[in-house]
Amino acid sequence: MTKKIFDNDYSVLYNKVKEYITDLDQLNLIKEAYNYVDKLYEGQTRLTGDPYISHPLNVALILSEIKADYQTICAGLLHDVIEVGEIEKQELINKFGEEITSLVSGVTKINKLKLKGGTNLSVANHRKILVGLSEDVRVIIIKLSDRLHNMRTLYVLPRDRQKAKAKETLDILTPIAHRLGMSHIKGELEDLSLRYLKPDAYFSIVEKLNQTKLERDKCVKEMINSVSSILNENNIKHEIKGRSKSIYSIYKKLDRGKKFSDIFDLLALRVFVDTKEECYQTLGLIHAIYKPLPKRFKDYIAMPKTNMYQSLHTTVIGIDGNLFEVQIRTYEMDKIAEHGIAAHWSYKEQGSNIKASMQNEMEQKLQFFRNMIEIQNEEDDESFVNIVKEELFKENVYVFTKDGDVIELPIDSTPIDFAYRLHTNIGDHLVGAIVNGNIVSLDYKLKDNDVIKINTNNNSNGPSREWLNIVKTNHAKNKIKNFFNKIEKDEAKNIGLDELNKEIKKRKISNSDFYKEDNIKQILDYFKFKNIDELYTNLGLKKIGINQIFNVIESDNITKEEMILKKVMNNNLKKVAINKHDIIVSGIDDIKVNIASCCSPVPKDNIVGFITRGNGVSIHRSICPNIKDDENRLIDVSWNENLEKKYQTSIMIYCNHTNNILLEIVNKSSNTDIIIQSMNTIRSGNNTMYEVSLLVKNIDDLNKFISSIQNIGDVINVERIIR
Repeated sequence: MTKKIFDNDYSVLYNKVKEYITDLDQLNLIKEAYNYVDKLYEGQTRLTGDPYISHPLNVALILSEIKADYQTICAGLLHDVIEVGEIEKQELINKFGEEITSLVSGVTKINKLKLKGGTNLSVANHRKILVGLSEDVRVIIIKLSDRLHNMRTLYVLPRDRQKAKAKETLDILTPIAHRLGMSHIKGELEDLSLRYLKPDAYFSIVEKLNQTKLERDKCVKEMINSVSSILNENNIKHEIKGRSKSIYSIYKKLDRGKKFSDIFDLLALRVFVDTKEECYQTLGLIHAIYKPLPKRFKDYIAMPKTNMYQSLHTTVIGIDGNLFEVQIRTYEMDKIAEHGIAAHWSYKEQGSNIKASMQNEMEQKLQFFRNMIEIQNEEDDESFVNIVKEELFKENVYVFTKDGDVIELPIDSTPIDFAYRLHTNIGDHLVGAIVNGNIVSLDYKLKDNDVIKINTNNNSNGPSREWLNIVKTNHAKNKIKNFFNKIEKDEAKNIGLDELNKEIKKRKISNSDFYKEDNIKQILDYFKFKNIDELYTNLGLKKIGINQIFNVIESDNITKEEMILKKVMNNNLKKVAINKHDIIVSGIDDIKVNIASCCSPVPKDNIVGFITRGNGVSIHRSICPNIKDDENRLIDVSWNENLEKKYQTSIMIYCNHTNNILLEIVNKSSNTDIIIQSMNTIRSGNNTMYEVSLLVKNIDDLNKFISSIQNIGDVINVERIIR
């Protein structure tokens, strides 16, 4: 446990950080951060009676033990200043820069909501944690260090608050520490949580350990001397430590029904050597003298965990028949085992020889946290919690490629998940899978140690939509969805290109004139498209109209009136939501209804319901020609008389000249309760037509508006549009 820091004892922290931070400017900034909080918290105390400055100092010291960079140390000292010290972010930016302020702000964001452990891992808790991590993983590491110091002083709180803090720590924070590979912090948080959640169990284990301590210490010392002699005889430089098993891990084994005497790894050694090759050599030498226990050997060097953990584990029958768990690793592996991703900072600077694939796996894990931010906006609370538990906290399976590379996947993953984890192209062209030499179906559930070979065919049609019901990982689901989205966009692009070329021909414009560079640039700039393919796609998807494109290149002739109209329409643009209670369907209380876009009925129109296949009842005007061919599917419907909102419909205005009457149309609408949503101008010779989209309350208002438009000079006719 970290030495307790008292008021103004900055030297403890300084001596620790200068062991690995040598840049004077960085050390001075840490000192400046300390002086800043020391002055800010002057006279304030914690519930323990210690000066408040002792808390940020302890947090910074915990961070220094994992060799955190200077920005993180500074942020650890400053982590409470926005919330507790009520300091503005801009002041921090001015004094310590954007990066440190961002870390402090991230911790503040996490602390703003109350964490609660227990029932189904509250969504709010994970959202806070994930939001903080999505910005910078160091935010979570500061939070873990902050919580660790608070847990060390939890004794000052009332009993109910002790239990609540311990439960949220165990349920929410320790799993994240585990996934980041920070076993040192995780272990202490678990032991402290157990102490307050189940004190009887905690102190019972402590008492049993104390009763056997002298005997265990003697056995461990003899075993260390024996193994050390073996390694010295073979000229292997090494260091050996006795490792005590955490109280919480003992409790978990006892809770699963094991007896205290049946826990094999109470006696444990950890052997450190210089190279990976010496790890295996050491293992062989120990096994040559001490018999290993069957099924207790694990090779995490050849098959690393995705939190970057590497080590050899074995259990042997040691001196006097006692069972010893022996862990063998390099010094570099030990730092990663203790501090996880935090150790990655120092290795990145010193030229780490950690496998690039391991680092890539950690980046994928962090990307999962970031993706949670998007998922939480798309899923309901229950779905969100299930995704987090499924892919973050749930156990995984470890399988092999045909070349022997290890892939980690969630339990119940399939060959399809495996293929997409290897590469998107492999997943898209998957046609079959062979597991352990046998052909398997694509819904086969992968198991630990399966060796998988994926068969692909570049001429395949790609994934099936049915795969979405088979795959386990969100990664694979997203890749499959992306494949079909791309196909739909490609089809839309071809449709849009064909529609545009037909319109060019119809308007008797040569392709060379339309596609000249100035024209295309003007169109792309107007719609803010990156390239012409994006124009075709949006046209094919009906996100823009064909007339809009030609209106853009004729913009040199746009009048002041048209510009005013465009502004009015942009301000009035609304989306109409249809509620099933707007329409009364005869004899049916609860059915999906939608307003047909072909005839766009509005309240007080004579309407009829048309039973669609799979999309409820479509509401049409009774004169709509699109429903006359199948009268057997028509049902009686009526408008709810208490409607207040506006509905969308369209009219066509025919004029006998090209003079602009747009402002007159706008003025007519402003004198009514009608909103103009959009207007397309269609010119043909000496005539002009205006296709106008409106929002109206009912047919009475619409008829009055149409009558007022017909009174405008040069208007030949106005009619409602039926497509």
